[in-house]
Amino acid sequence: MPEMPEVEAVCRRLRAEAEGATIRRARILRPSMAKGDIEEACRKARLTRVERRGKNILLHLSSGPVLHVHLRMTGNLYVTVDHRMLVTSARAVFELTDGRGIVFEDPRALGRIALLERDSLPEVGLDPLSPEFTAEVLALLVRGSKRPAKLFLMDQDKVSGLGNIYAAEALFRAGIDPRRAVGSLRRPRIARLYQAIVEVMRAAVETSDRLYSSPGRLIEAERQELMVYDREGEPCRVCRRPILRLAQGGRSTYFCGKCQG
Repeated sequence: MPEMPEVEAVCRRLRAEAEGATIRRARILRPSMAKGDIEEACRKARLTRVERRGKNILLHLSSGPVLHVHLRMTGNLYVTVDHRMLVTSARAVFELTDGRGIVFEDPRALGRIALLERDSLPEVGLDPLSPEFTAEVLALLVRGSKRPAKLFLMDQDKVSGLGNIYAAEALFRAGIDPRRAVGSLRRPRIARLYQAIVEVMRAAVETSDRLYSSPGRLIEAERQELMVYDREGEPCRVCRRPILRLAQGGRSTYFCGKCQG
């Protein structure tokens, strides 16, 4: 599944290449993946804004409603120079008045696209890349929580966009055991966690923006720089102790028993 930095890369490219463009018409090629009268809403509508909320892509239309796109496992959304140039896995295409197209591609057809009213847009937690996310705010969010630190970070209602990879990496950078109750952290450690989250996510977005082309294509490039994720049994890059793995919330958690002790 594309992580938040990859979704951010998709949104940045859409903003640069298609924000402000007018859609001549939309064609839904896989109706089972779509909800709402998208073709009618997009007819001669202008794409006024591209917004990301967590892993949700929101395309604001001048006609009023918003297109909500979720890429799921293998989806991608990109601009092509000619709306007629479509791959077999294209599930929807938005033909622009200048001849280009915005293509929703998904080989496994797991993604979703829906037409929503502005008052029913998905609500998610604070974005770790937003100015509203601060060490003080994080301290308020964790106060009194007995949840393990890793599970807390992956709760999209608290902090949005932190998936399995980056939650593990942020906890390593902050020196926090993923099993520790997040509400037991003292303010200096919370400040370190905040800084670690921001640094990990900014670095990941920069990498995604530079290298991302479609879901799954970035994994090897990312793993060259990862400190703990998917490195069970390999030596810690800091202390040389073997990286450990445990199951949390049905997902694998990777950590260093010494550096995060």
